[in-house]
Amino acid sequence: MSSPAAEARNPAPPPPGGVLWSLSGDIRALLMLPAALTLQVAHPAVGAGVDEHSVFRTDPWGRGERSLRSLQLWVYGGEAAAEEGRRLRRLHRTIQGTDTRGRRYHALSPANYAWVHATGFPVYQHAARYLVRPLTPAQERALYREWLQVGRILGIHDRGMPQTIEEFWPYYRKVLAEEIESTPVVEDLVATDRPVPPPDRGPLALRLSLKLLWPVLFPPLARFRRFVTIGLMPPEAREAIGLEWTDAQERTLRRFCGVVRRVVPVLPERLRYLPYARRARAAHRRAVRAGE
Repeated sequence: MSSPAAEARNPAPPPPGGVLWSLSGDIRALLMLPAALTLQVAHPAVGAGVDEHSVFRTDPWGRGERSLRSLQLWVYGGEAAAEEGRRLRRLHRTIQGTDTRGRRYHALSPANYAWVHATGFPVYQHAARYLVRPLTPAQERALYREWLQVGRILGIHDRGMPQTIEEFWPYYRKVLAEEIESTPVVEDLVATDRPVPPPDRGPLALRLSLKLLWPVLFPPLARFRRFVTIGLMPPEAREAIGLEWTDAQERTLRRFCGVVRRVVPVLPERLRYLPYARRARAAHRRAVRAGE
């Protein structure tokens, strides 16, 4: 049995079979992440930190791959989850500067670091309605508890985050009203005319083909990225940033998500789940069978 000190240093990831266990490893999570990232960088301090210190413009594919790997470790990494949290804190220790409002910021200040993490909950809660199914009140509470557990992995103290879902929503609305704006990074993430280099991951033949076809492929991909980023963002967050969304776009989104909801559940597991999730699910099944 571990001591309280050991548990505080190495907090456990969310439990197998929980809400996050199902949501964050499903390929549909890839459609949810752009909205969460955009909401994160709509905070002036977070946006300034990413603007000044991130390589998302010069190495978007590498940056995206590393971020996805990190997120998967928080939920499915087992003992590696806590070490990943410590690595992220070390990475952010030197990130500081001046935000868009002329205020000094540090990436690890409790308010900024907590906001980056907090955005995942309302985006998951909202996007699940479209891409999976609406969460029940019990599932929403479970999701929030599990998201707090992920926060502990990241080194966010309990006092830095609202500890109940009832406390979360007033906190969230306050940040939307007082802090959120369309930062330069937000504008980059929803733009359709900013250059993005072709993917540099995967087999050589695929990379060469994408490089050749990129001038044709990128414009519709950029429009789709903007569409799902804005569409799957909670409406109150979309409004706070100043992102326009029409009734016609909403109808298109609902049709698209309806297809996704029907197709993804019938895919084989190797296609439905991301690699870390797939391996964790298989390991959990083996452990359950061994314990029977």
